[in-house]
Amino acid sequence: MKTFCKTGLLALCLSASAWAGTVQVTVLARDGQPLTDAVVRVEPTGHTPVAPAPVQVQVRQEGLAFVPALTVVPAGSTVEFVNLDRFEHHVRGTMGQALQTASSTGGFELRLGGRVEGRPAPAAKELLAQAGPIQLGCHLHGSMRGAIYVTDSAWVARTDAQGRITLENVPEGPAVVRVWHPDQLLDAPPRSVTVTPVTALQLDTPIQPRRRR
Repeated sequence: MKTFCKTGLLALCLSASAWAGTVQVTVLARDGQPLTDAVVRVEPTGHTPVAPAPVQVQVRQEGLAFVPALTVVPAGSTVEFVNLDRFEHHVRGTMGQALQTASSTGGFELRLGGRVEGRPAPAAKELLAQAGPIQLGCHLHGSMRGAIYVTDSAWVARTDAQGRITLENVPEGPAVVRVWHPDQLLDAPPRSVTVTPVTALQLDTPIQPRRRR
């Protein structure tokens, strides 16, 4: 069927040529339970992702934990680390899956003194320019674990308590869906899908999250 665009209908024809759909994904852990705090990325074939605008967010060290445990931010964002505990903490940010020496992976290291009553909580900021996962740890308290996922695409989201995400305005057609989780041992295999006006799928993974202390 041919489409004819007259002057007054040009905008309508242009918008109709760029079809976009909604993608809903439910991610399950190895035991069949919803996988919370997993990062889902949809990669439409033939479409270059547009990076969201950078933001400023805060990650707290509180009760011997990173709060939130997982943060998703656009590339170029600034993360402020704040120590709300009364004792000293260290922040080690390592690019990639394993917790290694930050200096060998292009990561970062910070040291924050303990909070003193009546004074502002110790804080430090870090600019995150490179896309990819960052594992967070503390040299002083080995049980402390957290993660930041830096994205260069708007088609990325973190699963909620039901293991679900919803992405809007995803170009229709063939695409690949990838899942990343801070506790995964290996990269989960990608899933090929066809994006339609409303696409719903369930992803079973071999990932079993560790209990947070």
